[in-house]
Amino acid sequence: MPIEEISVADLHALGPDITLIDVREDDEWADGHVGHARHVVLGTVPDNLDAFSGSPTYVMCKAGGRSMRACEFAAEQGHDVVNVAGGMLAWIDAGYEITT
Repeated sequence: MPIEEISVADLHALGPDITLIDVREDDEWADGHVGHARHVVLGTVPDNLDAFSGSPTYVMCKAGGRSMRACEFAAEQGHDVVNVAGGMLAWIDAGYEITT
């Protein structure tokens, strides 16, 4: 099942009223994250599928690999998910605000 992707520019344009999940580890999250994101560590995704209730739910990590794995799993469980291409690295490179 192919997973849709979105650029950080298009994600930023959607504003804060979306469901955004960050699947990075605790230390990565503490170093900086998108202010309106919810933190669900990749290894805990199966136990936190209720967090993926947006339609769609956008998922990000550092560069896009872990978030794609989370998207694939959530999609298999019937959730509407979109991977954020480039992840936090692309978000920071674009100069968008982060929260620490």
